[in-house]
Amino acid sequence: MKENYKIPQATTKRLPLYYRFIQNFSDAGKGRISSKELSEAMQIDSATIRRDFSYFGQLGKKGYGYDVQKLLLFFRGVLDQDQRMNVAVIGIGNLGHALLKYNFQRNHNMKIVVAFDTNYPVEGQMVNDVMVFHPDVMEEKFSEFGAELPILTVPARSGQMMVDRLVAMGVTGVLNFTPVRLQVPETFRVHTIDLSIELQTLSYFMRNVEE
Repeated sequence: MKENYKIPQATTKRLPLYYRFIQNFSDAGKGRISSKELSEAMQIDSATIRRDFSYFGQLGKKGYGYDVQKLLLFFRGVLDQDQRMNVAVIGIGNLGHALLKYNFQRNHNMKIVVAFDTNYPVEGQMVNDVMVFHPDVMEEKFSEFGAELPILTVPARSGQMMVDRLVAMGVTGVLNFTPVRLQVPETFRVHTIDLSIELQTLSYFMRNVEE
């Protein structure tokens, strides 16, 4: 983000969603929207939207709503949508292959530029237009390809070792798909996605939904 807004983590996680839905309104030719319209589209209550927006100052006008193009430009700047984020995938199993194939096709400011896996040679091999190298050359190739954001999809036993190397390389965060609690410095950010926990949580709510 370009500005150091002090906002709650829950609000931060909603920012890309706001940008996506505002983009949809723009694509549909809408000139202005109300918090109610955005609420109905996103299935988030309008009070939450107004509170989230208030962290950034006066984005709309009472009785008028929000100018769609101004909102779009604002959130584009907040999310650095004009600056591409180069991504590295570490671990090319089934999930890693799926990520390489998808490669953020609908997100033009994010792209996988390099990957690493022990089953690939140090000289590299092309997979879905992405060069995959053996981890022995990770420090060199991570920098050479301008990677900034790593996605960790290695087996659990290798997770801590890989994140230790990333910390030593000066990387400041990782998207973690390994089912382990990684030990990192306070200045290092870990976002963990555990698919089994997410599925179990969803299963619980589906089976215990009130009639």
